[in-house]
Amino acid sequence: MGDLAIGARSGAGDPEGLGNRVTQSAESSAPSAAVDDAAAQSADEHHTGADGSPEPQEPETEAVNSATGKTPAKPRKQRSFLKELPILIGIALILALVIKTFFVQAFSIPSESMQNTLQVGDRVLVDKLTPWFGAEPERGEVVVFHDPGGWLNDEPTPQSSNSFVRGVQDVLSFVGLMPSANEKDLIKRVIAVGGDTVECKGDGPVTVNGVALNEPYIYPGNTPCGTQPFGPVKVPDGRIWVMGDHRADSLDSRFHMDQPGGGSVPVDNVIGRAFVVAWPISHWSTLPVPDTFDQKGLAAALPVAPPVAGAVGAVALLPLVRRVRTRADRRKES
Repeated sequence: MGDLAIGARSGAGDPEGLGNRVTQSAESSAPSAAVDDAAAQSADEHHTGADGSPEPQEPETEAVNSATGKTPAKPRKQRSFLKELPILIGIALILALVIKTFFVQAFSIPSESMQNTLQVGDRVLVDKLTPWFGAEPERGEVVVFHDPGGWLNDEPTPQSSNSFVRGVQDVLSFVGLMPSANEKDLIKRVIAVGGDTVECKGDGPVTVNGVALNEPYIYPGNTPCGTQPFGPVKVPDGRIWVMGDHRADSLDSRFHMDQPGGGSVPVDNVIGRAFVVAWPISHWSTLPVPDTFDQKGLAAALPVAPPVAGAVGAVALLPLVRRVRTRADRRKES
């Protein structure tokens, strides 16, 4: 080991020929060594700070990347919020359009026909999903429906005089964020459904299939029949009979009995059920079905007469059938 150490420092004391080989190798590699020394010095300068202390650098990684011929990957720059904002707005509008089309839509109350349940300017949310699964309106529900024809002929369409405001309103109503000023829709309470017989005489009450309704939702001071007693009316299948809670200020089924359907509304015209008052916050409330519509016997009687008559006839004929069979058996035995 001593020879190797000494040889490494001075070259003296090497075995014969060893020093020459080392000297020859050193001489032949002198230019390369000079280049390496320069590179090492440059590397040391990069690795050494002002106070001589080493500083972390990344030349080795660059050298490796240069050796492999690959450019080092640069970190991605984060996209600015302003560039992403149009994308976010577009996604939000698409989602709002889908929600409006299939799930929930906002509607504005334009008149006093549903007071005090709903006030002018209230915004209600309407469930549009349930009808997609075949559910039909039920008694007591507050529903929004398209004009069956002739109900809103004389109603003006409220629009702003400002063209920019109208444009914004059209866009927001298209995606369901604002009620449309062009759609002719109505909101009323379902009193009777297809197959029911509804009637209101004098000061009331309203009866459905002979059962009187207790209607605490009627506007104070109004009578159940309002100014238009009616009936009895048999509601056709696939249609509903609707009335406003403000009976003295509601042009509902009572006032359209001279039209096709006798004042009833096709179920297919129903957009959905209003289930909550969402705006203003001070008016927030749900719109449940009143307890009066849960009364026993309110549903129309089912056509049970033919089945009952058939059962009675079968029981009456049973003894006769047995006698015939007995006589037939006796004849066979004889």
